[in-house]
Amino acid sequence: MANANSNTRPNVYQVITDRIISQLEQGVIPWHRPWASRGDAGIPRNLRTLKPYRGINVWLLMSAGFSSPYFLTYKQAQELGGNVRKGEKGLPVVFWKFGEYEKDNTVTGETEKHDSVMVRYYTVFNVSQCEGLQVTPVAPPDSMPEVSPIDACEQVVAGWIGKPEIQHGGAKACYWPRFDKVNMPDRGTFDSSEFYYSVLFHELGHSTGHANRLNRQTLMETESFGDANYSREELVAEMTAAYICGMTGIENAATEKNSVAYLQSWLKALKADSKLVMVAAQQAQKAADLILGSAVAVAPESLKEVA
Repeated sequence: MANANSNTRPNVYQVITDRIISQLEQGVIPWHRPWASRGDAGIPRNLRTLKPYRGINVWLLMSAGFSSPYFLTYKQAQELGGNVRKGEKGLPVVFWKFGEYEKDNTVTGETEKHDSVMVRYYTVFNVSQCEGLQVTPVAPPDSMPEVSPIDACEQVVAGWIGKPEIQHGGAKACYWPRFDKVNMPDRGTFDSSEFYYSVLFHELGHSTGHANRLNRQTLMETESFGDANYSREELVAEMTAAYICGMTGIENAATEKNSVAYLQSWLKALKADSKLVMVAAQQAQKAADLILGSAVAVAPESLKEVA
């Protein structure tokens, strides 16, 4: 992509976090809104490369409310023979670049390799904010099979090879890392099937962090309800559920049921940690990829691409 802003990492985190906080303060939960249709047809994507955006970029672009899923930079609009209309305001998208660097160890005298991460944000515009583009955006193909949303949910659960044991009974939905087991209340106790599956996807999201899967620190090192890791892990699980609810065509009912409590909790956590939302979104994308990776009849290949 073009038009990178040369911001240091803390500034990038703050720009994105401030935007999410602003939406939450207005009562808008960006990751609660599933895309327009099942499959990847409604996921925001770059018009030039046609690759879908991933991680926090999905929520930043979807919550803007544009009907078209296509976005591009100012320079890309010019390259396609058009322009961004005067007065239009762009949206930030995040770009991550992973690499290595070498550093001499002053103790051993050996040269060691270390991982490096560069994060920048780019400004993009929806095609509806542009004029004169010499390309006509077409609707992305919906790679989902012709099945009902609830059937699609069942395919996701059944298709995940290596998932935790799922048992039913009692009044509590939870995941036990020690036993690698998800407990769900009986299906008939939920207000709707959509509510049941959104809660189930939330708990399965937690289970992706098990030591035998993604070994996520926020799950494995949570010591008690309400500690710092707990808040981060809850956000990862909720975003994971939102991804999968969007892919299967159901509304993320679990968040809506607890919207006031969730809003206050997330606002407090985000204001205390500017990196939280971006890191959580990245981890949720990995969790959703893991769950959907085996459900080939439901998860489109584009989920595995790096935008």
